[in-house]
Amino acid sequence: MKSLTKQYETAKNRANLFMTKGEIPQYFEALLEMNRYKRLMKAIVAN
Repeated sequence: MKSLTKQYETAKNRANLFMTKGEIPQYFEALLEMNRYKRLMKAIVAN
């Protein structure tokens, strides 16, 4: 769970960086990655 949280935070930081630079396609990729980690964390908590 800790590693997923760390990966989620890393993706979040990258998304913020891409947004400030105006790199929209990379920003959306980072958002999708954040969504994937969030779903994994929710699945782990549910079990």
